[in-house]
Amino acid sequence: MTLACCLTDLQKDYVLKGETVRALRGVSLDVPEGDYMAIMGPSGSGKSTLLNLLGCLDKPTAGSYFLGDDDVSQMTDRQLSWIRASRIGFVFQSYNLIPQLTVVENIEVPLYYQGMVSRESHRRCRELAEMVGLGDRLRHRPAQLSGGQQQRVAIARSLVNDPYFILADEATGNLDSKTTVEILDMFTKLNDEGRTIIIVTHEDTVAARAKRIIRLLDGLVQSDEKNGH
Repeated sequence: MTLACCLTDLQKDYVLKGETVRALRGVSLDVPEGDYMAIMGPSGSGKSTLLNLLGCLDKPTAGSYFLGDDDVSQMTDRQLSWIRASRIGFVFQSYNLIPQLTVVENIEVPLYYQGMVSRESHRRCRELAEMVGLGDRLRHRPAQLSGGQQQRVAIARSLVNDPYFILADEATGNLDSKTTVEILDMFTKLNDEGRTIIIVTHEDTVAARAKRIIRLLDGLVQSDEKNGH
């Protein structure tokens, strides 16, 4: 079994008003390639902190986090920035598209950070736009797209660097129920094709699509269950 990532006894402390708050108190998880995992938990359970650590947006206080063969918990900020651009695909609730850029240009953004923009990358971005159903919107800007279409751009962007996994944060939180189903269908299709997906959500209907549900409570894994489909 090849692991997309592996967390061992991950801890994260914050200092608030002079007091140390332990947001994660020793989380250990293996995420095999091809997994589809939902992370759930009430407010204050540590799921946002775990999301930030998984996405290399923050560093743990203690413990190890291996992304493939690399222990990213020991990396510098510059190294983590490169990891985010090259190995992780992000899909956020608020889409995080750049208003001035077209659909294709937004998909291409992670490649800019790696200095990999080329005629070949332009072609690949057009193919990804077509794959998510936006082949007729290539030159549109975010303001000309619906919320669902913007999230499709974000999903295409998350795939452009062939990531170790897609990390989705409340990815359907701003969408109506019909569009939510369409986006979740897209995640299921990507997972069926072998993509590893980690989705952070508070919605049972979203988590129900995953193969596995992790529930956090007070900075610890309360349960790790396979999801029957």
